[in-house]
Amino acid sequence: MRKSVIALLLFTLGSTFAVQAADEAKPFITSQELDLTKYLPAPPADDSAQTKAELKELLEIQATRTPEQEKAAVADAEENVWRFADVMGPDFTAAKLPKTAALFERVIATEDVVDDHAKKAFNRPRPYMLDEQIHPLLKKSKSGSWPSGHSTVGYLMATVLGDLVPEKRNALFARASVYAENRLVAGFHYRSDTVMSRTGAALIAQKMAEQPDFQAEFDAAKTELRTQLGLK
Repeated sequence: MRKSVIALLLFTLGSTFAVQAADEAKPFITSQELDLTKYLPAPPADDSAQTKAELKELLEIQATRTPEQEKAAVADAEENVWRFADVMGPDFTAAKLPKTAALFERVIATEDVVDDHAKKAFNRPRPYMLDEQIHPLLKKSKSGSWPSGHSTVGYLMATVLGDLVPEKRNALFARASVYAENRLVAGFHYRSDTVMSRTGAALIAQKMAEQPDFQAEFDAAKTELRTQLGLK
């Protein structure tokens, strides 16, 4: 009995450490290596004609979104590369692609720390903070709206996946565009937030590619992924 309890404790501790390790994926770069505030312009002012027009657009989207669109927007709130499985195919799973999974955990962690710095610095209010008529589909966030982190990570994942499997690059970027559009459907971002995310994603991708550890993990994931998909 005592041995069973000890074994259970060890298993539980091991599982806890494994979860913590997964939750603490190390970014390839941080905002110290890439400060987006030095590259991105400031967002439109809250009382500007552009912001007012963008709020109007969001209200129109809210009034016409279908249950299917709402479901897709909520599903795309997940920040993980497996949202691209509809482009990559049924073999694109974490269970079958551990090296690819590890690479993208770090890619997502990178976007998070780099974008978070910019969002705090720009501090653009979310649409529902300026207009109470906007009812988001997800739990409200108080973080800055500029640029859209979800859209940035979507375009960033598409960029890296497109380099791994260039045969699917066009379809991947089309999917990333839908991923970004769903932030508007969800009532979480202005369109300009998602447009600016394309620049942020390109800058992050370029800086990541300069890192030796990124290149090593990228090469391993490329071999794994292309083998799994039956590509040469």
